[in-house]
Amino acid sequence: MRSFAVFSVLIALLAGLPFTAGLPGEFVFDDIPNIVNNTSIHLTELNMAAVTEVLATPQVSGSLRSLPTLTFALDYWRAGGADPAAFKTTNIVIHVLSVLVLAWFFRRVFQLAGVRSVPGGWWALGLAFAWAVHPLQVSAVLYAVQRLQTMGTLFLLLALVAYLQARHAQIEGRSGRTGLLCAVLLWALAMGCKEDSILLPAYTLALELTVLRFAAMDSRLQAVLRRGYLIAALTGTAVFLLWVIPAHWHWDAYPGRDFSTLERLLTQGRVLWLYLWQILFPLPSHMPFHYDWLEPSRGLFQPWSTLPALVGVAALLVLAWSQSHVRPLLALGLFLFFAAHFVASNVIGLELAYEHRNHFALVGAMLAVGSVAMQCPYARPRPALQALLGLLVLAALAAATVQRAHAWRSNETLAQASTAAAPRSPRAWIELCNAQLLAGGPISRDNTRLDEAITACTAGADSNPETLNCLALLVVLKTLRGDIEARDWDRFQQRLATVRMSWDNIRAPLILTHYAGQGVGLDKARVLTALATLDRRVTLQPHTLVSIGEAILRVLQEPDLAVPYFVKALQRVPPGDPYVRQLMAELTAKGRPDLAGVIESADAAPRDLVPAPATGDGR
Repeated sequence: MRSFAVFSVLIALLAGLPFTAGLPGEFVFDDIPNIVNNTSIHLTELNMAAVTEVLATPQVSGSLRSLPTLTFALDYWRAGGADPAAFKTTNIVIHVLSVLVLAWFFRRVFQLAGVRSVPGGWWALGLAFAWAVHPLQVSAVLYAVQRLQTMGTLFLLLALVAYLQARHAQIEGRSGRTGLLCAVLLWALAMGCKEDSILLPAYTLALELTVLRFAAMDSRLQAVLRRGYLIAALTGTAVFLLWVIPAHWHWDAYPGRDFSTLERLLTQGRVLWLYLWQILFPLPSHMPFHYDWLEPSRGLFQPWSTLPALVGVAALLVLAWSQSHVRPLLALGLFLFFAAHFVASNVIGLELAYEHRNHFALVGAMLAVGSVAMQCPYARPRPALQALLGLLVLAALAAATVQRAHAWRSNETLAQASTAAAPRSPRAWIELCNAQLLAGGPISRDNTRLDEAITACTAGADSNPETLNCLALLVVLKTLRGDIEARDWDRFQQRLATVRMSWDNIRAPLILTHYAGQGVGLDKARVLTALATLDRRVTLQPHTLVSIGEAILRVLQEPDLAVPYFVKALQRVPPGDPYVRQLMAELTAKGRPDLAGVIESADAAPRDLVPAPATGDGR
C-alpha cells in the first residue's frame, strides 16, 4: 500500500511535465469571452464579498459551472491579471491530481476483477500514466477554459473511488454509508463543473454490470441494488425519451448550425470511430484540434462510411455486453468510453467533434486496451522485457504529448500545426492568418506580417470552397495593402450567396464591419451588400442584428439603412429593453427624430420571438 502511494505520487508528478512544453501559451477561442473579456471573474481583492459576487454572477459558459469559475477568478487574482501561463499551470496541477486519483481507481478495479495485487498495482500505475500523457489530452489541459471538463473529471474519479470503497465495504458486510455519502457529495461538486457529470450513475452501473455484479454480503441489499438500478435506468430512459429528445430535436438545422438532429446522430458514429482512431494511433498529426472540416452525414450512405460506423459502434456495445462476465475489464472499459460520450454524441445541438470530450472517456479506452494487453496469450514475455516494452510505449506517448504541447506555446504555432494536420479546416487557416497579422503590429499597411497573413488567408480560402471567413479577411487585408480587386469582392459575395450557412460562415460578414470600425477603408456599398445577403439567407438572432445595425449606424454612417436591422431585432426580443431609449437618443442627436420614432413604434409592436442561438460546446 505504502509503495503504491509513493509510486502513484511520482507518476502523477511526472505526468504533468510534458504539458509544460506548452507554457506560457496564449488564450484561445472560448478563453476570450469566458476569461479575458469576462470582467465578473477579474478578481482584484480576495475577500468574501468579492468571491460571493463571482459565484452569484451569471456566466457566459453557464450558470452551473461555479467551481471552475471561482478558480478562474482566483487565478486572475493570483497572477494580477489574465496571464495565460497562470491559468494553464493550474490546469496542469488539476490534471496531476486526476492522475493520482485515477491510479487508485484502477487499482481498486483490478482488485475487484481478481487481478493479483503486485501486477495489478503496476498495471494501474501504467494505465494511469498512459491516460495522463496521451497526446489527446493536450487540448483539454492547455485550453484554459476546458478546466470545466478537467475539474469535472477529477471530481467524477473521486466519486467513483468513494463508490468503490463503499461497495467493497458492503461486499464485506459493512454498511458503506460513509463512502456512498462521499460519492454523492463529490458528484454534486462534479455537477458544479460540467453538466455531463450527470452521467455518474451510468458509470457506476457499468461497474455493477462488470466487476461488482451487484454483490453484497446481505442478500436483501443485493436485491435493493438490482431493483434500484433498474428503476433508475427506466426513469432515465423515460426522461430522455419524453423530455430531452422533444426539447432538443430539430428536423431542420439547429439555430446557428448547418445540420439537423438526425444528421448529427448519423454523424456521431463516424466521430466516435475518429476518437478511437486517435486513441489507438496517437500521432499529433491525427489531432488537428479543429474539426470544422468534418462534414455531417446527410444519410446512411452520405458519406458511405456512415452506416458501417454505426454498425461498428453497435457491435462494440454488443461485445461489451457479451463479455461483461467473461472479460469484465474489457467490458467496463467499453461501457465507460461510450457512456462518457452519451451527452455530447446525442441530440443536443453541440458542434460535431471536440477532443476534450475524451478526457473522461479515455479512462474507459485505456482500461479496455490494458485488459486486452493483460490477457493476450501471445504477449506475455518475461517480466523484464514486458516492463521494457511498457516503458517504451509510455515514453512514446509522453514524447508525442511534448511535441503536441510545444505547438500550444503560441497561437501562431498552434495554427501552423492545425493547418498541417487539417488543411481543409477554415478555423485553422483563419487563426493562422489572424495570428500572423497580430504578430506584425498595428492593423495598418505598415504591418510587418501583412504579406504572410494574406498568403495564409489565400491558402485558407482555396482549401475549402465552403469557407467564408478567410475570404472576408482576405478582402480586408488586400484593402489594407491597397491591391484589392473587384474579383476579390465578387468571389466573397458569390460564396456568401451559395454556401451552407454554418455558425462560422454567419460571422464572416461581421469581420468586414469589425475592421471597418478599426479604420480599414472598405468599400461601403460592398459591405452593405454583404450584410443584406447575410440577412436574406439566415434568420439572424437579435444580438447579431443589433451588431449589424450599430456597425451601419456608427461605422458606415448610414442611419436609414441601419434602422431596419434594429426594427427586426426588436421584433424578436421582449419589449422595454433599456437599449431602445439609448438608441432613440442617439438617433435624435444625429438629427433623425423620425428614425427614433420608428424605433419607438417597433418597440411597442407585438413580438415575434425566435429561439436562442446555438452555442459552442459548453466547450
